[in-house]
Amino acid sequence: MNKYPAAILVLFSFVLNNKLAAQNAEVKLLQSINSNETFFKDKYLELNASSVSKLSIGIPAGIAIAGFIKHDKQLQRDALYMGGAYFLSGIITQSSKSIDKRIRPYQKYNFITQRDDEGGGYSFPSGHTADAFCLATSVALRYHKWYFAAPAYLFATSVGWARMYQGVHYPSDVLMGALVGSGCAWLSWKVEKWKERKHSFAKKQIIY
Repeated sequence: MNKYPAAILVLFSFVLNNKLAAQNAEVKLLQSINSNETFFKDKYLELNASSVSKLSIGIPAGIAIAGFIKHDKQLQRDALYMGGAYFLSGIITQSSKSIDKRIRPYQKYNFITQRDDEGGGYSFPSGHTADAFCLATSVALRYHKWYFAAPAYLFATSVGWARMYQGVHYPSDVLMGALVGSGCAWLSWKVEKWKERKHSFAKKQIIY
């Protein structure tokens, strides 16, 4: 009769121990990234992380302006889809932060050094990483050239690394941010392609 509660207890202990082991491994990984401070890493990664919002807004805005000046509908649609992906990514990350309420690693562990004065609010997921991967994926989907995609994803990866080096995000925050940003870009791209097909079909119907 007591074998079921005992089995449940063993299973619970197994899950708990594995969860604690995973958490410890994550903290150790974060600590290794956060340590070994250098002047170059401080300045490079600070510039890297602080430029995300400017690029995420500036690139779609620049494409939109070029589209209106040239009367190019394709550029206008590109700007709309990139801006929509950025907006959706922001909603999801901020909503997730409010629900999860995970505190920053530098607030929880005294051996983690904070190197970003703007690292307030909650930790999960990383909004900077989400924005960076959203932009990188948007560019890669629209412009099918490696010399666009490679620098974009290199920049996005650097942003994720920077947020850990600055002590404001865990590796899991960065991973989820990358998934959210990339997913939002992909979804926005699919919606845009669906709209294009619908518009093309309607145009053919009018011609015939």
